[in-house]
Amino acid sequence: MPWDTARTRRLLFEAAIQEFSDHGRAGARVDRIAAAAGVNKERIYQYFGNKQQLFEAVLEQEMAKFAAAIPMDDELAADLGQFAAKVYDYHRTYPHYLRLLLWEGLDLSTSPPTEPAAAEERSHRYAAHIRAVARAQAAGALRADVAPAYLLYTARSMAAWWLATPSLADLMLGDNAADTTAARRAVLVSLVNSATRPAP
Repeated sequence: MPWDTARTRRLLFEAAIQEFSDHGRAGARVDRIAAAAGVNKERIYQYFGNKQQLFEAVLEQEMAKFAAAIPMDDELAADLGQFAAKVYDYHRTYPHYLRLLLWEGLDLSTSPPTEPAAAEERSHRYAAHIRAVARAQAAGALRADVAPAYLLYTARSMAAWWLATPSLADLMLGDNAADTTAARRAVLVSLVNSATRPAP
């Protein structure tokens, strides 16, 4: 019976996503990934080279899913509050993706720092998003006194931070039954709009 390469890679990716999101790049173990996937760990080296390359492949795959789920078109660029809400919803639905980004950020702060995964591809994607935001500024939908990259980063970071530090949010906002996810989402949209739209 021939080896099902596609299935093996899928199982390895699923196991690696869980392992890396739980333990980060440094703390992840190849033998645990292989065991969870039910394959010999030599398959990891055969398909991906090493743990670093596997982490990069996993993060690239998850970034592509995020980009497909929230395509930055001109309409969304003109409404960064709704863009932030979509980012917030995505991170709530797929918390492992935010955890992977946070682990990458920790790795980048080490000495010597590691390189960001898929840096060139990400830079091209972000540049396209920034151009869309710049067009929205030129059309008068967004404030023009702040560089478009800063507006985009503000929306992304505000959306993610609510979920990146849940204990901080809960302790600071209080365990109020009225403070639902929907309420926090609504506040996020309002704050991002206040920060990115032109002054009335």
